[in-house]
Amino acid sequence: MFPPGFAWGAATSAYQIEGGWQADSKGPSIWDTFCREKGRVFDDQNGDFACNSYELWEKDLECIQQLGLTHYRLSLSWARLLPDGTTQHVNKRGVQYYNKVIDDLLACDVLPMVTLYHFDLPQALQDRGGWTSPDIAILFDKYANFCFQTFGDRVKLWITINEPYVCAKLGHEDGIHAPGLKEKGTAPYVVGHNMLRAHAMAWHSYSSVYREKQGGAVSLAINSDWFEPLDPGCDEDIAAAARALAFTLGWFAWPVFVTGDYPEVMKSAIDAQSEKLGYRGTSRLPRFSEDEPTILGTADFFALNYYTSRKVKPRGGCEKTLSTKSDQDTEEVVDPSWPISGLSWLAVVPDGLRKLLKYIKDTLSSPAVYITENGFSQVGPLQMKDVHRCEFYKSTISELSKAVQEDGVDVRGYFAWSLMDNFEWADGFSVRFGLFHVDFSHAELNRNIYQSGQEYANIISKYKSDQRKSEQLSKSNVDC
Repeated sequence: MFPPGFAWGAATSAYQIEGGWQADSKGPSIWDTFCREKGRVFDDQNGDFACNSYELWEKDLECIQQLGLTHYRLSLSWARLLPDGTTQHVNKRGVQYYNKVIDDLLACDVLPMVTLYHFDLPQALQDRGGWTSPDIAILFDKYANFCFQTFGDRVKLWITINEPYVCAKLGHEDGIHAPGLKEKGTAPYVVGHNMLRAHAMAWHSYSSVYREKQGGAVSLAINSDWFEPLDPGCDEDIAAAARALAFTLGWFAWPVFVTGDYPEVMKSAIDAQSEKLGYRGTSRLPRFSEDEPTILGTADFFALNYYTSRKVKPRGGCEKTLSTKSDQDTEEVVDPSWPISGLSWLAVVPDGLRKLLKYIKDTLSSPAVYITENGFSQVGPLQMKDVHRCEFYKSTISELSKAVQEDGVDVRGYFAWSLMDNFEWADGFSVRFGLFHVDFSHAELNRNIYQSGQEYANIISKYKSDQRKSEQLSKSNVDC
């Protein structure tokens, strides 16, 4: 029940799978630095080796072929390509590695979706201010141009930045992601703003220089839960759910898809909290400059990372310090009827994806949508027969089908997170999202398919079979 040409994929990111953290002149990233600070990551683990995809890429490709994927989403390591973050120092071995990955995928009839930035900023640029520096947008644009020029003849789907919300909040306010800053209520908005500026510059560069010849499409991956009022009949809960959506999806979707600016409810909430707490500086939410490339319209599709849902009610303004949470003034509740996957925060709510997709269709002028991440975690004793994750994929893809067939959402593809177990950021290797299990206890790092991976492969195989039958029927009707 999906349209012809639907993209069936799986996703990974460079730091989480590649390893080879110092191989062949690669520069350090902020995650290399972060993981070396005691107590930052579960059991002080790191991604120095991870799945060793830098040396074992052929094993990854075998997994991709075993699933029957039509697409594969990967990210490029900025520090592997440009060790100091600038185009003045190009690492040819890094270029060779990604050329091989892309060429091997295409040789197997698998199309790459390439993410330019997935959390791993070169440490050299962090030393210059990182994402809090206004200069970072120009540096990112130069990096993006380098990648478009180097790989764009073969890559037709680009993601500039993955989950700017996570980088802004978890990395610069909560301190639980690299670079580990806790500048509450100020740095997150600056970082988010600079990421939007960087994305827009890269999108305009692609459109003006590369699009006509390369024929690709560019967007950024926005993560969001689905939020709905705890009490649907309560006006305060309805308003709280709207604020929650504005401070997550709206923070980055509104400037790109709707108005070219942040949501009004977000701007007014931040200004009201600043006044309430006696903040006397300039607005904590930066303003877009007319002297820079426009933000509005800088996406050729909507890339959505969805994992879970929440019921929402207001907190009642009880926060007495500046933070994005106090600005938002909401309390999120997990419905007790929702099953929990391995992580406590990850309630399994497949129909929340359908609701969020309909919201995107209705509020963002019905863009083409790719689900660029969606997955189910496993924690604790290993279960190769992961029946709960099998049910998750079947239920989620069923809801996705309803969004397409009944709600009219223009969904173009689905990418499971993740191709294989990997380094899950601050959770290290304690959490497994993979369609393939990776045996991190042995140097061979063997990949073995979970039952859920086989279930996903069966879904893809049935889709391909149905498409062939449909094409044969159409040809038969034409011949008649």
